[in-house]
Amino acid sequence: MTSTMCNESRTVPDTNLTDDEAAAYGRYAGVPSQADLERVFFLDDEDRALIDRRRGEHMKLGFSLQLVTVRWLGAFLEDPLDVPTVVLDFVAEQLEIADPSTAKRYIERVKTKLDHQWEIRRVHGLREFTAAEAELREWVAARSWTSGDGPKAIFTDAVGWLRERRVLLPGLTTLTRLVAQVRDDTTRRLWDVLEGRLTVGQRYVLDQLLEVPPGSRVSDLERWRKGPAPRGSGPTMIKALDQVAEVMGLGMADLGAEALVPPRRLAELAKYGMNADASQLRRHGDGCRLATLVATVRLLEAKSVDDTLELLDLLMAIELLNKAQTAANKETIRKHPKLAKASARLAVAVEALFESDGWGGPQEEPGVAEVWEAIEAVVSRAELRAALVLVNQNVAPADASDPDDWRTELVARYTTVSGFLKVLPKVIEFGANAEGAAVLAAMQMLPDVLAYRSRLTAPLIPAKMIDAAVVNGPWKRLVFGHPAHSGGHGGGAVNRHAYTFCVLEQFYRHLKRREIYADASTKWRDPQAQLLEGEQWAQVRPDVLTALGLPTSPDALLAEHTRTLDAAYRQVGGRLVANTEVHVDDAGKIHLTGVKAIEEPPPLVDLRARTTAMLPRVDLSEVILEVMSWEPQLVEAFTAVSGGRSRLEDLPTSIAACLAAHSMNVGYRPIAKKGVPALERSRLSHVFQNYFRPETLAPANAPLVARQSGLPLAQAWGGGLVAAVDGMRFVVPVPAAFARPNRKFFGSRRGMTWLNAMNDQGIGRGAKVEIHRHAPQSRADPP
Repeated sequence: MTSTMCNESRTVPDTNLTDDEAAAYGRYAGVPSQADLERVFFLDDEDRALIDRRRGEHMKLGFSLQLVTVRWLGAFLEDPLDVPTVVLDFVAEQLEIADPSTAKRYIERVKTKLDHQWEIRRVHGLREFTAAEAELREWVAARSWTSGDGPKAIFTDAVGWLRERRVLLPGLTTLTRLVAQVRDDTTRRLWDVLEGRLTVGQRYVLDQLLEVPPGSRVSDLERWRKGPAPRGSGPTMIKALDQVAEVMGLGMADLGAEALVPPRRLAELAKYGMNADASQLRRHGDGCRLATLVATVRLLEAKSVDDTLELLDLLMAIELLNKAQTAANKETIRKHPKLAKASARLAVAVEALFESDGWGGPQEEPGVAEVWEAIEAVVSRAELRAALVLVNQNVAPADASDPDDWRTELVARYTTVSGFLKVLPKVIEFGANAEGAAVLAAMQMLPDVLAYRSRLTAPLIPAKMIDAAVVNGPWKRLVFGHPAHSGGHGGGAVNRHAYTFCVLEQFYRHLKRREIYADASTKWRDPQAQLLEGEQWAQVRPDVLTALGLPTSPDALLAEHTRTLDAAYRQVGGRLVANTEVHVDDAGKIHLTGVKAIEEPPPLVDLRARTTAMLPRVDLSEVILEVMSWEPQLVEAFTAVSGGRSRLEDLPTSIAACLAAHSMNVGYRPIAKKGVPALERSRLSHVFQNYFRPETLAPANAPLVARQSGLPLAQAWGGGLVAAVDGMRFVVPVPAAFARPNRKFFGSRRGMTWLNAMNDQGIGRGAKVEIHRHAPQSRADPP
């Protein structure tokens, strides 16, 4: 976390430059390839015109070496002859100089070298670094302020920035210190901006978050970071809403930090605050500590809202809608024999009624008595009346748009939601577009509806308390299916329980479609709310374009992308014509020819058995340690969350132990060893909490992928063009917000699917969790 380093004593962070990066400062990283020689060290006509002005082979050769050196490195060498032999020979061959050793005479006169450098700068428009230093500082400041990238990334891009503007590169230390100094300045500016917005009372409140209250085991910050248990229940929802109210009550949203600080910088500060211990945060200076707490609280505001709405999603999908539908299906099955019998009796009566049309003459109508006599001959009037009552009770009206069986079951769970619905619209501020505005207004009025003390028989309330316009077709019979009440209470009565679920069910569906959204959330907010426009975009546009390296006018860039896309389409279209295994139908759908399975030949089976027998039996931890010895960059990628260098001894051993414990899912008990400092349980827990995070795992994976891609076997398999996606389904035995029921895969329990992508260059290149939602046909919906 480069932007969250709070170690003020370290003014110049180590960039850990690679040989390729250091090569830009006067040191060749190996010998240039033949392609590089022909591309960079080739002397064209313009170069030869300059060279021909020199007298003597040694002058021509020395001038040429300086010319190609500054083109290759971006800077002049202190010793112009300090070049690989292949470069010297290649340049001498172009100048038709038989003895390249004559170049030694070139450095006899120091002023000659300086004169030639001045002429090369003048002809090629090269500028000294001092002339562009102020401009570079502005660029580094804009890049550091908007992106928060680390010193190594900014250093590398600064080299490219100088090369593009034909600026001679300074010394390695000069540019390193410039980048470090500007980054430190922008970081302190970040702290000062956030700290300066706080009042004395807010400073005290933020510092109290790091203290453990009396009677508690953890600080408020740690309690908020953990959040409520992911259980879909009414009491858990109330606890989650209480936490939202606590976090929102600090008033950090009123500071307007997002308008003053780039979101990425604020997010990285918050990440540090979410991972660092309270004791660690207390040790930082006021600026870093308070700025980190401000960013962390702002993140916790969004996280608490996200967690609450995730619990609402879990409660609605699992505990309410799913169970209501299941109960309704069971009730339908239970009533089916009685309903079938009653329907058969009604069918016999209707059949007798139709047969009455042929009684009497053409102009005579059968009497009612005659019709009843015919009907009672096959079914009694009492049985027919009972059958009619049963059918009316269990079958929805003919004009009903949707059966309301499951809605009836849902209404019976009123006590589950009544508690948290009284505070949900008050604690979380929602917004809506045109489609969800009416439902949101009804949701905001719902606490008054729930708190109203009605004189009517429960669960009835006066109709004037509700918004009848939001009650749609399927809910009308449950909400309004009561006789009008005459007593001066609005001219009618409605079912409070049914109306509550009518509003909640519609609110939930609009929320899933983001037609209703929470502004303070990150997952449930308006997708268009973060798009800058007008004056806001005009203020940040220069810094954003500078940080991203984008031109002011997008026309040329879009034209280039258009040509690339058109060429790709034409290439694919040309291949489709000749490919017999794939075709596109008239509807535009692609159809592939099925691939038949090939049986494994006996030699392959024998080879697999021999290979398995030859593989040594080793512990996974030993394999990890051996791979670490091959790739030192793997260990170097695991940096402390504070951003400083680790002072732990035998850190690779602890990292290997953590990787082994979590990859085998066995925990620390089989790995930890007392008496071995690197394998103590407390040491492993500390290393995992402070060194393992997405920001370290991603760069740690890079050298492994690069090494595997260089193996002859991997190269024989392909160049990274073959890929596959596989899914592993797990039953989740503990409460989890993303676990869902699916009878096809998990039976009566809940679970999730882990999708993993791999190709012939690396395994585990990407992964995501697939959420299984309720599926009546026992099929999993897409994530």
